[in-house]
Amino acid sequence: MAAESFSQLPPLTLVLGGQRSGKSAHAEDLIDDRRAAVYLATGQALDAEMTKRIERHQKRRGPNWTTVEEPINIANALIESDSKDRPILIDSLAMWVANLLDQGYDVKNEAFTLAEALEGLTSPLVVVSDEAGLGVIPENVLARSFLDELGAVNQAIAARADKVVFVAAGLPVVLKDKEK
Repeated sequence: MAAESFSQLPPLTLVLGGQRSGKSAHAEDLIDDRRAAVYLATGQALDAEMTKRIERHQKRRGPNWTTVEEPINIANALIESDSKDRPILIDSLAMWVANLLDQGYDVKNEAFTLAEALEGLTSPLVVVSDEAGLGVIPENVLARSFLDELGAVNQAIAARADKVVFVAAGLPVVLKDKEK
């Protein structure tokens, strides 16, 4: 059930939602399943649970998807994958921010590098991220830092996006649409 065909995809779509909200499946549905597409995966199979989660995501996608696994340098991976003939899906910015923090990177600098890469992109891009502002304020510094950084990255991408969709319980709600 493709919500919109590849030819109707805006240059940049951001799909937000809580964990297990259906945001990744919705983002995949935005891309016509008959066209070649790139799935830029930021998650890493560091344990058995995450391995199973990644396998579920892979099984859901059809043979038209080329998977590029890149937990840190997604700006470079975007540039290398860019082709006006095939859309790219990044899943997810939340995992990317967690990876950056875990490896000691400056998230603001990496987000700036990502924003620069978006400027020259010819592929339609769909970006998935967890919404950072719906939970309680965590007790520990690392968790608060993660939410602060993710919130800033989400806001920066949303400001550039042509379309922003929020998914809750598998139901998409359009928050921004420059076409309308």
